Order: sequence, then structure tokens, then C-alpha cells
Amino acid sequence: MSGRWIEVADGVHARRYAELDLTVGLVVGADRCLVVDTRGDLEQGAELAAAVRELTPLPWSVVYTHAHFDHTWGTERFGPCPVWAHEGCRAELTEDPEGARATWIAHYRKQGKTETADAIARTTFVVPDHLFTDRTELDLGGRTAVLLHPGRAHTDHDVIVHVPDAGVVFAGDIVENAEHGFSEFSFSSESDLTAWPDTFDTILALEPRVIVPGHGEPVDADFVRYHRHGLHELIALKAGVGRGETTEEAAVAASRYPGDVTLAALATP
Repeated sequence: MSGRWIEVADGVHARRYAELDLTVGLVVGADRCLVVDTRGDLEQGAELAAAVRELTPLPWSVVYTHAHFDHTWGTERFGPCPVWAHEGCRAELTEDPEGARATWIAHYRKQGKTETADAIARTTFVVPDHLFTDRTELDLGGRTAVLLHPGRAHTDHDVIVHVPDAGVVFAGDIVENAEHGFSEFSFSSESDLTAWPDTFDTILALEPRVIVPGHGEPVDADFVRYHRHGLHELIALKAGVGRGETTEEAAVAASRYPGDVTLAALATP
């Protein structure tokens, strides 16, 4: 359950967890603070809330980078407070919450992690009550946090948090610092492989000094540039398979990424 803080800039923190290699965030202003994602159940959320209180007593708001359970289901222990998200995030969270709960309870029971499964069973989902479509700014007191939908990528409702005075971007799962950059979990039926490089360009245009991924250690702009090129290669490989010019086996052999990552990218819509 325990995590560790990394101060990536003055008053801007990333918190790292071994569970799912997850990274969440905290931005502290003079008057209030912003929690970036809340982990995956009420117990994990309680741990994060206590850790935030070790750093600041200021009133908090929460922002979801996207709807996936490991980023949103820990919010119960932060309430009541404003919860920000893209409007598409709210739609996904309310589509079939009990079905999603059952899926992840079964997943963790199968892994023998009964405590996590039981915590998910007791968790109350918190639906965001402050929605936006493209961009909004939060005044934290002497510091602004910009919430931005940079385009389609990992999902159709990804949100990044830009802290301009610190040169930091919290990128959610648009950026993942796994062993090979992306993992097979980066790509799914919700992902938009073709749009993803442009979304990276939007992040790079902010000229960030530090980019905090949704999973893995913080990275720099060069990391994102490298994997932007990788995405273009995956897009070309997918197009070649679609036109019948190559096979999936040949695409895997030609890819800079492992087979499971490449196949997941090729399977995107």
C-alpha cells in the first residue's frame, strides 16, 4: 500500500506505487491543492489522502486524467470536494459501474489479492461534478493548473494537467514509462492510435521540463519524442497489415516494441 513522493518541482509532487507501477500527482498552491488521480479503491484512496495531508493541510480538489479504475476509484476518501474531468470521463464512469466493479473484483480474486477485491467491493464510486470539454484553468493561489484535453490517445477523454510556472505536465496514461515505453495495456479498444502522435505534439508544444506519466517514473520531452516516432512506425505497420502488404508476424518483427505491445497497437480500431 505504501508509496513514495517525488518532488518534481517546488510544490509539485508525483507519488509512485509498486501496484500497477501507478503514478499520481499533487500540485500545491498558496490557497489550495490539486490531487491528480486517486488510485483504485477506497483503501488505496485513504492511503493517498493521508500522504497528501503529510505534505499540505490546504483544501483540495481532484482531477481525473481518464476514467479507468486505477485512476478514479479512490476518490471517496477525498470527499466532499470538487472533482474535475472531461465530460467523456463522466459518461464512461456512469455507463456500467457495477459491471466494471465485478470485473475487477474477479480479477483480483483470481490473483489471490482478496484484500484488494474486498476493498473494491466496499468502494463508493465518485462521479466528477466539474466537467469541461477542451480546457479550463484552476487558480490554486499564486499558481495556475491548466486542465487540457490534448486530443484522443489512450482514451477519447484523456486529460493532462499543465503547471506552467513549474514546467510540469501530468500526462495520465497518454504517456507510460514501462520497460519499453508503452506496454500492451497502453492500447485497447478505447485508444486512437492514429491521433496519438498529434496528442504527443500538443504536450511537447507546452515545452515541459518534466512529464509525469500515469505509470512509471517521470520522463522528459526526449522520451515523448522517441515514442512519438514509435507511434508513427506502429501506424505505418498497422496500415500495411490492413492493406494486406504485410502480416502481423512480419509487423512484430519490424517493430521497435515487443510482440505483445505491437499486437495490442495493431488491434486498435
